[in-house]
Amino acid sequence: MRTYRPVNLNPLWFLIALNVVIFIVTLISGPYPIRIDNPVVVLLGLHTEDFLHQPWTIITNLFVHGSFGHIICNMVSLYFLGRFLIQLVGAKRFLIVYFLGGLVGNILFILLEPYSIGIGASGAIFALGGMLVMIAPGLRVIIIPIPVPVPLWMAMAIFLLISFLGSGIAWQAHLGGLLLGLIAGYRFKKKRVYFY
Repeated sequence: MRTYRPVNLNPLWFLIALNVVIFIVTLISGPYPIRIDNPVVVLLGLHTEDFLHQPWTIITNLFVHGSFGHIICNMVSLYFLGRFLIQLVGAKRFLIVYFLGGLVGNILFILLEPYSIGIGASGAIFALGGMLVMIAPGLRVIIIPIPVPVPLWMAMAIFLLISFLGSGIAWQAHLGGLLLGLIAGYRFKKKRVYFY
């Protein structure tokens, strides 16, 4: 039996709006391309060696992006994954997985990438993808430039592989977020409280 319930996308729109606003402030604060001495990056970015002096950055760095391509890719992914996940698990669980995924990804980044700066929402977004892989294994998505839909698990594997191969990409945050999402999705599915 299919169960319908109202879907509250306000948290998703709030996250996207906050990311866009902070990106605009970052652009205004310094030259483009955005550099590590940009005041927003200095204040909100995760500086692994100074984390104990700026503990808020383990969360605030999720809202800072380094380029137009960076924020566009992340916000498009956040919208599509987030919208579908909210429909399945609700806004509260969506937010919990989003922030826990970002947090776990950042902890892994701190442990494995000392003396670096981490910015971006990718770890949190990988958590959403990981949870969806577990609770909606038949979900298919389109990846540009692949012209046909592919299983979400394959898309997540491709993106994770790109993380390992690309330079300047925080694969540690991606991996940590994905693992958190997979665990959360497994536990959620085991309780059989998801909706279709």
